Amino acid sequence: MDKQTVVVLFGGRSSEHSISSATAGGVLQAIDRDRYEVIPVGITREGAFVLEEDAPAKFALDAAHLPEVVDNGSRVLWPEPGGTRSLRVVHADGEVEDLGTIDVVLPILHGTHGEDGTIQGYFDTLEVPYAGGGVLDSALCMDKHFMKVVLEAAGIRVAPWVTVRRGDGPHSADAQRAGIEALGLPVFVKPARAGSSVGVSKVSDLDELEAALELAFAEDEKVLIESGVSGREIEVAILESADGVRASLPGEIVLTARGFYDFEGKYLGGDGVEVVCPAELSDDQITAIQDTGVRAFAAVDGRGLARVDMFLTDEGDLVVNELNTMPGFTPISMFPKCWVASGLSYADLIGELIEAGLRR
Repeated sequence: MDKQTVVVLFGGRSSEHSISSATAGGVLQAIDRDRYEVIPVGITREGAFVLEEDAPAKFALDAAHLPEVVDNGSRVLWPEPGGTRSLRVVHADGEVEDLGTIDVVLPILHGTHGEDGTIQGYFDTLEVPYAGGGVLDSALCMDKHFMKVVLEAAGIRVAPWVTVRRGDGPHSADAQRAGIEALGLPVFVKPARAGSSVGVSKVSDLDELEAALELAFAEDEKVLIESGVSGREIEVAILESADGVRASLPGEIVLTARGFYDFEGKYLGGDGVEVVCPAELSDDQITAIQDTGVRAFAAVDGRGLARVDMFLTDEGDLVVNELNTMPGFTPISMFPKCWVASGLSYADLIGELIEAGLRR
């Protein structure tokens, strides 16, 4: 069988550049080289598409090393719509090299300009197949305000929230403060369009609110202030395959000495947090969580994959926190762990994503 050529695309202009690069390192390490020819393409922090090294170890993530795509002077030239899918690169010395015909792009991108529908629309325009979410679900799930609106409309429970925008006037601020006080403490302050817990704060006293807003506004001009939900933090992985949409066994974030599941806990192996999959749950709870995950995926018109994060309250209710349309694939990330626990290897998971992109 002829190998299919996959462009693994990573990096990007968002604050999650290093996480994307680390995720790509894991994918480059695990992808089945007997099935796929791989072309690594990085996006620098300034937005240049460069031909990267096929070197997984270069993108390892640890507290002392946050990997990134460095501008090496090359420039990738994407195929023209309606023509052949020939990918070319202009090297730093001006030489133009034809890299061959590509079959599909695997965009391992997090945050703005990658996970928000923009790169998906770009590849739709170029008529180049790609794996993962489409334009609509990516854009909806990137904006936590509109994601909540859509989920609520589908009858899926979400945490109460107030949305604030930079530049809102004094009258609006008074109304917002009243709304915030009605939420009760603690609240979580988070940028509407950022991920990986970047810019997120837990506020247990209103005196902490101003600093938390300042941190969140550094990431986005629109910020959510969300009621804290007491319960177990449960995550379930959703995958679109040839046989339809299916959900993994659920996992659980267990906080032992950390206020919430922050950047360090997610990606740097920080103390005080355990990522457990499968979670210790009853059969009925597993079924309800999987059903809620699939319903949430359908509500946002999900494509390819998603990780659905939710709380299981002491009363047994499920409250969806968010959907992530390109969850992390780093070695300690929940998405691949849940699929491995469900009987799907890391390499086969990547294969399923690629094949779903090709079926489009």
